[in-house]
Formats: sequence, C-alpha cells, structure tokens
Amino acid sequence: MSDFTHFLIAAVTIFAVVDPVGTLPFFAAFTVGFTPADRRVVLERSVVIFTSILVAFALVGKFLFAAFGFTLAAFEIAGGILLFIVAYDMLRGEIGPTKLTATDRDEAIQRRDEISVFPLAIPLLAGPGAISTVMIYAGSTTAGTVGVLAAVVGALLTGAATFIIFRFGQRILDALGRVGVMALTRVLGLLLAAVAVQFVITGILGVGI
Repeated sequence: MSDFTHFLIAAVTIFAVVDPVGTLPFFAAFTVGFTPADRRVVLERSVVIFTSILVAFALVGKFLFAAFGFTLAAFEIAGGILLFIVAYDMLRGEIGPTKLTATDRDEAIQRRDEISVFPLAIPLLAGPGAISTVMIYAGSTTAGTVGVLAAVVGALLTGAATFIIFRFGQRILDALGRVGVMALTRVLGLLLAAVAVQFVITGILGVGI
C-alpha cells in the first residue's frame, strides 16, 4: 500500500466514523435560539476539542499499547467490533449508546453552555469508535511513522470538514432534508462496516487464529 493510499484510507475512515453529517442535526438542535456569535463559539470549541483528542490518541496510542501490554491485533479486533456496532447504528439511522443516551441529550439541552464539550465534542464526535480508529492506524507496525502521520492528518482533515459542515449546517440541512441526511449517514455506515470487518480480519490474521 502506497503512502498516499494509506493517508487516503485513514482520512476517509476517520471521517466516516466521526460522521459530522449525521451529527449535524444534533448540533442544530442544541443551538436553537443561539445568536450567530454564540453558535460560532460552540462550533469552534467543539471542533478544536474533538480534533485535539483524536490527535492526542494518535500520538500516544503506541505508548498505551506498551503500557497496558496488549497487542495491536487485539486492539484491532476489539476496535473492529466496536466500529461495527457504531456502523450498525448508523445503518439503522440511530445514534447508539456508545455515543449519546436520551438522558444525556436532555441534560445537554438544559446546559447549553457546556454542549461544546459534552455531548458534541465527546462523545458525539470523538467517540470510542473514532478514538479506536486513530489508535489502530497510528499503531500499525507495517506503516510505522506513516501510520501516525496518517492518523494525525486524517483527524485534522476531519476536523476541518466538520467545521465547514457545521458552519453551513442549516443550509446543508435545508438542501439535503431529513431524508438526505439519513441516506448519507447510511452510506457512511456501510463504508464503516466494511472497514470494521477488515480490522477484525487483520487482527485475527495477526494473532494467527
């Protein structure tokens, strides 16, 4: 696999699991009644926070492997299973329990001053699936330094794309409509499901089962 291909696959996968298009309706709902300036503050903070989290895990992922003594293959299998659960929820048009519960949603609406951190940045954008994904790419022994760079660049590109999508979110929602957003989320879910299965296969081959 060429370096460019590795970067491309990492960026597309991270974007798919973060799913800013699917999260856009929540951003719109949580900021109803906000002034444009307040909405911009929530947008900027949430993007900076979730991107920083993903970059941090991309940079320290391999050290976590060493500290806890588990192999990349084990993490690939666990991460693949988790990603498949997220993808399954996306295919059903739902935000699963790994991202946001009904109680969390009600609390977030009541505490709007904190929504840029919770639940937007964590766990809607930088959820367990996204964190697992960047750690797997960064910890790839076959990619080496390229794997770390691919994870970091993928996280940064996803952050930039999320900012643009949220910045012009209302226009996007008006253009796509509810059906359009659901359709795009399902396409991303299908892509993510395939990546999740590949993670599991790679992990199984890695442990020699």
